[in-house]
Amino acid sequence: MAKETKIAWTDATFNPWRGCVKVSEGCAHCYAESWSKRMGKNIWGKDAKREHASASYWKEPLKWNREAQQTGKPFRVFCASLADVCEDREDLLQPRADLMRLIERTPHLTWLLCTKRPENFEKHFGVRWTPGGWPQNVWAMTTAENQAQADLRIPHLLRVPAVVRGVSYEPALGPVDFKPYMKQLLPVMRERREDECGDANFIHTGEYRTVPGLHWVIVGGESGGGARPFDVAWAQSTIDQCRAAGVAPFVKQLGARPWWNGCTVQWIGVDRYDVNKRVTESALNSENGWSVKLDDPKGGDWAEWPEGLRVREFPR
Repeated sequence: MAKETKIAWTDATFNPWRGCVKVSEGCAHCYAESWSKRMGKNIWGKDAKREHASASYWKEPLKWNREAQQTGKPFRVFCASLADVCEDREDLLQPRADLMRLIERTPHLTWLLCTKRPENFEKHFGVRWTPGGWPQNVWAMTTAENQAQADLRIPHLLRVPAVVRGVSYEPALGPVDFKPYMKQLLPVMRERREDECGDANFIHTGEYRTVPGLHWVIVGGESGGGARPFDVAWAQSTIDQCRAAGVAPFVKQLGARPWWNGCTVQWIGVDRYDVNKRVTESALNSENGWSVKLDDPKGGDWAEWPEGLRVREFPR
């Protein structure tokens, strides 16, 4: 929850407040909720209070900003790993305003604002950051665990005028077609003056221009208790879609229950990998694939992955 983090796609996490409420299938085994219960904190659910960060905690990003300025190295901050920056609550209006001011004061940090509620980006951040006025050090992101959530959330994300728009496809619970969202067609408009006052209006020329939609897609399987299966073919499909569209793919982990159909991805150059070690006995007779057992309980060690999945890129 500070500069030290095990999340592979960020350098640090910052939580202006802690606590949230579940909204979709991907929230079922929320690690942040599990953490809060272990800590004895009642901050989860609609009626629970949110835990606001201390004044000293808010100063930490200012230190990171000075360090990033001195070293000249990119420094990414995931906000908020134990909450949702777009949760719509009256008691979060002031800390969210404070967060925007902090982001503006730390231009050498790249802030990753990831939400399950991208429909609220305009409402809560547009009040200060007008269209075209979003800081250049802000990446807007949403999570999407399956096709239904991708289709629901990504269109809202694409309306955000951030320099980078990304999707956290984790925990991946089904295949997702991202292609409709990787490029956007915008109408080419031409100015036309028609009245004596010189007032201008714009007409559509009939032409369209292609602009980036998504810039980044992170994919990962679920880990922890009750983890649901992750078909490694979903990761391969994500990489292929990104490559075709010039979007940066990032494979975070294969999760606690990676599933391999033996066809789409070749594992370590062996048709059925090391069956005696990696494939569970209960899965050997499966007609649909094999359950693969990895040494890393989260499937985060890419030395255990098929070579083609060892991809961790950031937007440029």
